Amino acid sequence: MALSPEERVLHSRLAAHTLHSKYDSKELTAPARRAFLDGFETQVDPEGILPIAERQRRAAHARKAHFTRLALASARARRRDAS
Repeated sequence: MALSPEERVLHSRLAAHTLHSKYDSKELTAPARRAFLDGFETQVDPEGILPIAERQRRAAHARKAHFTRLALASARARRRDAS
């Protein structure tokens, strides 16, 4: 039996609430968060040859650049939508 779009939303919402009632959200998302952050280290040191402190320093800047880029795009979109 196929679900309507509204039923799919409700079914998904029910599943999410059930999942989060049983487990800590931080634990559920920890592997994804770790993979996301590790990606910045891979980006700045794909061969893994830098000392760990330098790799982490560069990864922190790559992460800040990523989020600054997103903030800039958001500001431009808000300005465009306001006009």
